[in-house]
Amino acid sequence: MNKEVIIELKNVWKTYKMGAVEVHALRGLTLKVHKGEFLAIMGPSGSGKSTAMNMVGCLDVPTKGSIYLSGKDISHMRESRLAQIRGKKVGFIFQTFNLLNTLTAKENIKLPMTFQDIASEEREKKAEQLLEMVELGDRMDHKPTEMSGGQQQRVAIARSLSNDPEVILADEPTGNLDSKTGERVLDFLKRLHKEEGKTIVMVTHDRRVAEQAQRTEYLKDGIIVKNLRR
Repeated sequence: MNKEVIIELKNVWKTYKMGAVEVHALRGLTLKVHKGEFLAIMGPSGSGKSTAMNMVGCLDVPTKGSIYLSGKDISHMRESRLAQIRGKKVGFIFQTFNLLNTLTAKENIKLPMTFQDIASEEREKKAEQLLEMVELGDRMDHKPTEMSGGQQQRVAIARSLSNDPEVILADEPTGNLDSKTGERVLDFLKRLHKEEGKTIVMVTHDRRVAEQAQRTEYLKDGIIVKNLRR
């Protein structure tokens, strides 16, 4: 495995205030993500894995502790700067797909590139290439409501690659899919890892899904309680 650390969480705490009560979603989480690895973060509901994903993906900042992206401390950056970094460094795949129903598959994939000021012609070409890669070249002009769940998730995978990010963050990527379709989506993620050399961080509660990764970190009550390498 490449030993270069691309994302590092050091003693990260995340505390939410709910009235007079403080809820500690993360309790001193320390985690390293190495460039080019396939990592699964696993845990039951309420274990803190979604909060951990938000930290790894620069979607949120910690209450305490530090987060480093390619060696740079991003723990206290402004949201505008974080958004810029996310757009270039991290691609997201969500359980609920998060596609815009008013846009076609191609337009959904072009959207993240628009925010990075990529030329229109290049956006068009890249979107078409990505849809071909996920075997949806014949669905370019279909809207999400005209596609199956598996097809929508493949559009979401293509969209996550639009800005050629270093890290793909997948939050329960098979959660809304039947087992056969879920396996196909996992196959695409494994291809991205093996053939494209992408760093994949996948959050899941499903042991069979986690077994596809090289390493699994098990979360409970906001900390890692054990890990497993394959």
